[in-house]
Amino acid sequence: MKIRHFIPFVVLISACQSYKELPTSIDNPTWKTQDIAATVQSKTGNPEIGYKYLIEGDYIGSGIPYGIMKNKMLKTPDTVLARNADNRYTFFWGNVFKTNNGTKVFAGNCFTCHSSVLNGKMILGLGNSFADFKKSQGPTTKFLRLAVNFKYRKGSPERQAFQPYANSIKVLPSYIITNNLGVNPAFRLEEACTIYRNRIDLLHEKKANFKPIKYTLASDTPPLWNIAKKNALYYNGMGRGSMTKLLMQASLLGIPDTTSARKVHDNFDDVLAWLKTLTPPKYPKEIDKTKLLAGEAIFEKHCANCHGTYGPKSKYPNKLVALHIVKTDPLYAQYFSQNSHLVEWYNKSWFANSFPKSSLQAENGYIAPPLDGIWASAPYLHNGSVPTLEDLLNSSQRPVRWKRGQSSFAYDYQKVGWEYSIPAKNKEKNMYDTQLLGYGNGGHTYGDKLSNEDRTNLIEYLKSL
Repeated sequence: MKIRHFIPFVVLISACQSYKELPTSIDNPTWKTQDIAATVQSKTGNPEIGYKYLIEGDYIGSGIPYGIMKNKMLKTPDTVLARNADNRYTFFWGNVFKTNNGTKVFAGNCFTCHSSVLNGKMILGLGNSFADFKKSQGPTTKFLRLAVNFKYRKGSPERQAFQPYANSIKVLPSYIITNNLGVNPAFRLEEACTIYRNRIDLLHEKKANFKPIKYTLASDTPPLWNIAKKNALYYNGMGRGSMTKLLMQASLLGIPDTTSARKVHDNFDDVLAWLKTLTPPKYPKEIDKTKLLAGEAIFEKHCANCHGTYGPKSKYPNKLVALHIVKTDPLYAQYFSQNSHLVEWYNKSWFANSFPKSSLQAENGYIAPPLDGIWASAPYLHNGSVPTLEDLLNSSQRPVRWKRGQSSFAYDYQKVGWEYSIPAKNKEKNMYDTQLLGYGNGGHTYGDKLSNEDRTNLIEYLKSL
């Protein structure tokens, strides 16, 4: 059993479930694009303090008692974060910290999902597209709850420290099994965590607030280094207002109440400051300067209006593009605009109604994202359905089903993205199937009208961003 299974983050229900609750396809005849305006954000944070909080802090609020985990830690010091004390031998994707009652616990940190290997190096802030949430974590979480109850007496500090986390992991497995490998339904985690949470004080309640639909969507995990450019968060641009509030939503996994939430939030000015210092990795191969210049002209003519300009005078428009214009798989955007209970819960909660305020404003569209480090952030589109930039810019060659190459970390520097193969059978292990609901690879066909030479030059320019 892998220790990673103790961190139940997110998953999708099997495709055999009923789809009758899913949103139906609709157009947006009243608008094509919207420019999302900036809102006032914190500028007082300390990046060094923010990074330290991310790798050692208590923002999950509660977790697994350290006595359960200490014999399952690394045998040699972790070299990714190179931390001290109890975290010296801790997996880089988890933190050991003390809860409000002084009990030492272990829980996953942000780098469970927001770090990944590229060119043999772990890149903090790069979305983890190797995540595998296809297996049910129900048996693991049940065993964990039994182990804690067996080891610690009722009413003990360890049981008290574990309880908020236990409340969440008891609910989550019912909603968290993905159909495709590498996708991350992070919002399903949050939605599941709010089922039994009071909106005002965030206390756990016995009566459910709502019953989520059975089919849950997942998405690719975007890189964090673009946050400094954004006026809204998430692929559909629904995260508005205070980014410090929006960024701490994973805390719902274990914080017990709003008193703890406020203490966590007090650290997120620093976290936001650190995120704004992130820069993408540079393309490691030689770039043809002649092709780059030709590609830059193509980009400015065909792409810059939505994705912005780059270089010394860069400008990013924060443009939301309607579904009937971009024509990528609509289900993710429509789920939040029509069916998600999370939007209603959030906008009536402590997150939206205490200072600084944030909100979820879901519409039927997707943000045209900044393209800094685009070469490094395969796969592409909001659902990670397209493995390379070459495939993205030529929709006729996008694979219906695909598997990563022999080495799961192998990168294709010619097509720019993941090495992949076409499965011999319709169902194979670790296969991405774009025919599943919500995982279509259509739309964004703007590159189709370019010549092969223009696409080659454009890709050369994109390598430089």
